[in-house]
Amino acid sequence: MLYRLKDAGYEAYLVGGGVRDLLLGREPKDFDVATDAHPEQIKEVFRNCRLIGRRFRLAHVHFGREIIEVATFRANHSDEEEGGITEEGRIVRDNVYGTVEDDAVRRDFTVNALYYNIKDFSVVDYAGGVEDLEAGMLRLIGDPEVRYREDAVRMLRAVRFAAKLGFRIHPEAEAPIFDLGHLLTDIAAARLFEEVLKLFMGGCAVQTYELLCHYNLLQYLFPQTAEVLESDQHGLFHALILRAMENTDARIAAGKPVTPAFLYAVFMWMPMQRRAKELRREGMTEVQSICEAGGEVLSEQSRCVVFPKRFSLQTREIWQLQPRLKRTTGKGPLRLLGHPRFRAAYDFLLLRAEAGESHQELCDWWTEFQVENPDVVAQAASRAAPKKRPRRRSRKKSPDETPASGTGESK
Repeated sequence: MLYRLKDAGYEAYLVGGGVRDLLLGREPKDFDVATDAHPEQIKEVFRNCRLIGRRFRLAHVHFGREIIEVATFRANHSDEEEGGITEEGRIVRDNVYGTVEDDAVRRDFTVNALYYNIKDFSVVDYAGGVEDLEAGMLRLIGDPEVRYREDAVRMLRAVRFAAKLGFRIHPEAEAPIFDLGHLLTDIAAARLFEEVLKLFMGGCAVQTYELLCHYNLLQYLFPQTAEVLESDQHGLFHALILRAMENTDARIAAGKPVTPAFLYAVFMWMPMQRRAKELRREGMTEVQSICEAGGEVLSEQSRCVVFPKRFSLQTREIWQLQPRLKRTTGKGPLRLLGHPRFRAAYDFLLLRAEAGESHQELCDWWTEFQVENPDVVAQAASRAAPKKRPRRRSRKKSPDETPASGTGESK
């Protein structure tokens, strides 16, 4: 991609996290390209390109399942109308193009403003990023408060990079975070969901959770959770979350799948339980109260961070199976063992026991029961596995049909 852009007469650099991780000896998760070509020009070079975004126009070049993100060099805004900046300093439209030097000072952290130049195979450093990499320091480019006001998600990125890289946040970049967390309430709930996935499903969930608590940011992502944690006198809820974070990190390290549904089941468990107890005092059964309370707390949570229905349904199933796990007589256990969400509910029960909330004897019983019925467990796991969508078969054209222009392949 870099060479094709160069051959087409454009500047092109590998930039950002890919360069940073390679310099640290890590395997990059993805690669980003920066160029002086405008989005429409990029699309002319690559037919397998799709332009996305309104606030920040980008080109996504597809190679099978792989996507390479290509961004045009950005420049500082010459006035509020052109840049789309609100009175609070938040950028709502960011398609002012410039040079690679302009682009470097617009990036968030110095360690993300490193450019690999294919012309001479050099790493170009405009902001002292190499020095900060060696020092293990996260430093914002420019005035930290201004940069956070431009995009409050940068505070979450600071936490994520600090946890992922094991870096310290520079004191000047750290201080405003304690006072500006409320800016996250202006960020789209759907965008925050994507950030939550990056925060907790990147292999450093424990450190991330602790940093979010330290900087008082958790309350803006999970307000009901933060409220319950404040009154968690015995530390049971905190212990449950920590064990879940450790479990998540271990699964990712082992290459096992993780799902947002389980993370949400943990984060919202105590808020749901608190509401369920109120409903039981009004006359509901335990199962009824969990169903009703689950819907209420997840609906309230989605006002801050959108939670897609495909995950919220799984979270509620995990909760609703907890009372059924208490029944160990009759045919109920065998039927429950065949439930597609049984394994997740069982794992959740184990976490509750490890955090000191539920009885270990019940966990031991279900562990042994699964050993005695391996076929039922295997069938349930098969039903719970995500189904692959069948590939659409292209219709063969008749000889007299006129072929469509363009093959969909890259030039």
